[in-house]
Amino acid sequence: MAGKNNALQKPVTLSPELENVVGKGPMTRAQVTSKVWDHIKANNLQDSQDKRMINPDDKLGAVIGKEQISMFKMTAAVSKHLS
Repeated sequence: MAGKNNALQKPVTLSPELENVVGKGPMTRAQVTSKVWDHIKANNLQDSQDKRMINPDDKLGAVIGKEQISMFKMTAAVSKHLS
């Protein structure tokens, strides 16, 4: 059903900070989201008590801030690094 105009499938340019986390762009928003989650899981950044909360490391913190953040707010913070 998704057409070629689907925003998730349109390649976007990444900020240098985001490229440090997910690799060189451009890539689609869906790929960015997937790679951010790969980084979170590979580095065990989900809070052990509440899996909805992310504890950023230095790399991810440069993108979303150093404070603990919910996975829902994280998406909005990451989107600021896309153009």
